[in-house]
Amino acid sequence: MTIAAARTVVLDATTWQARRAAHERRADDWLAPHLRRRQAGERHPVEDFLFTYYSHRPAQLRRWHPGAGVVLADADPDDFGRDYRSTSAGLTLDTDAVRARRGDSIDWIRTLLSRTADRPAQFGCFGMHEWAMVYRQTQQEVRHNSWPLRLSPEQTAQTVERTGVRCSHFDAYRFFTAPARPLNLLNPTRETQHDLEQPGCLHGNMDLYKWAYKLSPLVPSELVADAFELAREIRTLDMRASPYDLEALGHPPVRVETAEGRAEYASAQRAFAERAAPLRARLLAAIPT
Repeated sequence: MTIAAARTVVLDATTWQARRAAHERRADDWLAPHLRRRQAGERHPVEDFLFTYYSHRPAQLRRWHPGAGVVLADADPDDFGRDYRSTSAGLTLDTDAVRARRGDSIDWIRTLLSRTADRPAQFGCFGMHEWAMVYRQTQQEVRHNSWPLRLSPEQTAQTVERTGVRCSHFDAYRFFTAPARPLNLLNPTRETQHDLEQPGCLHGNMDLYKWAYKLSPLVPSELVADAFELAREIRTLDMRASPYDLEALGHPPVRVETAEGRAEYASAQRAFAERAAPLRARLLAAIPT
């Protein structure tokens, strides 16, 4: 018997349908503005990130799964898909089949989460990863070129050089401009991700959303949504501390080019790390073995 089977919980139809409806309402609050912008051809450099950078589609975020070890009474198999099997008590996730198909990926994610949780958090990057992504570029060359930079390109470069770059996160580092990469204290790669990821990193904590949806349907959709909610707030800080001027969108800058701004950033970063830690623990606990 698997551990998942030993922890089986049976939900009656009223209970699980209420959970599913609550999850869908919660997701709709996030999805509706994005879908309206997408239909109108509008772009939002803060709000759209979680739908464009990450591969989880809006419909997938909205879809509810109970997670491993849960039996749904009176559930229609056609509503839940190929990963579910019928039992005498109701419908349940076939965790053995999911693990057989995706075991290597699941183990990779578990190792990353576990090793990240075991490291001390670092709070000295001051958001310079976003600055390194525009380092020595013109306004026309930067990624979000519809939005002005707060400082001139030369002042932006001077800020990067004066503050230093200490990015441990590969998926941020890979977007650095070529001149910025040699300035980084580390040389992150996909192969060294398990060795470098640390729990103070904004992008690492944002990525809890990625690991949650990649573990779906093994983890409950409420946990995926909790990770999405945290990632959305982190993205806001990430862009407020960036070199872009987004005040017109209601996002006043965190001026990390100043000592006061760096202190504000580190304080917010610490608070996000404290919120991310239990989410990371919940993900680890939800992975069946």
